[in-house]
Amino acid sequence: MKSSAARAKPAPRHDKYYLRDLHQEIDLYDRKLAYLEKYVDFASPEDREEAEKGLQAKRAPLEKTALELVASGVEYEVKDLPRSFRTMNLEHNGARKNLALVKRSCQQLPRTVTDG
Repeated sequence: MKSSAARAKPAPRHDKYYLRDLHQEIDLYDRKLAYLEKYVDFASPEDREEAEKGLQAKRAPLEKTALELVASGVEYEVKDLPRSFRTMNLEHNGARKNLALVKRSCQQLPRTVTDG
């Protein structure tokens, strides 16, 4: 008989291919949320919020993992980014930024920003 340690599955590889798959799954949830918002009729606004909250709850850990992988230096292709990340990743001058830094700075800024 083999010990349970010998039968344990190896840890998943956290490489650029794993990150690409994460980005594809996040994009799937983005599309599901967009479909929900545009095409699905609900009996009440509370039902809509509950459905959106459920999809967001499934999407949030994927986003967190993807941002952590990018912050740790895992390579990625811009073309593989989910649509929601593409807007986070681009500046007005077209320069590429670190996704983790963009995400954090977006969360820290107030909703209305004035130039001055």
